[in-house]
Amino acid sequence: MRAVPSNLHDSARRLRRDLTKAERYLWRHLRDRQVVGAKFRRQHVIPPFIVDFCCPEQGIIIELDGGQHAVQVEADQRRTVFLEDQGYQVVRFWNHEVLTNLDGVLERITTVLSNPHPSPLPAREREHMSA
Repeated sequence: MRAVPSNLHDSARRLRRDLTKAERYLWRHLRDRQVVGAKFRRQHVIPPFIVDFCCPEQGIIIELDGGQHAVQVEADQRRTVFLEDQGYQVVRFWNHEVLTNLDGVLERITTVLSNPHPSPLPAREREHMSA
């Protein structure tokens, strides 16, 4: 296991303290195993990234995207590919969607948690299997 740079932990701590309105709203419903008994962490470090919400037990990451994500599509795609290579399923929502359709967002999260995808093995395990 790689050591996590302390600045990444410091950034995650700051992000947990300064949640966006949409993150705060969704966190109220994800915390304390309220959705299908799944334990989520907020602003979770998966080097070199910090993800908005993560359920490590189920390998699910929830990302909330604000307006800046409309112009950084390629960076978001690379990030998603990296996280999927680590064995995670990434589910994205727009901030506006969380704020205006929370029931729909929670329903989709419940569906994902109840029906985990048959994700490919993480890259490191695929390499091990083919060796």
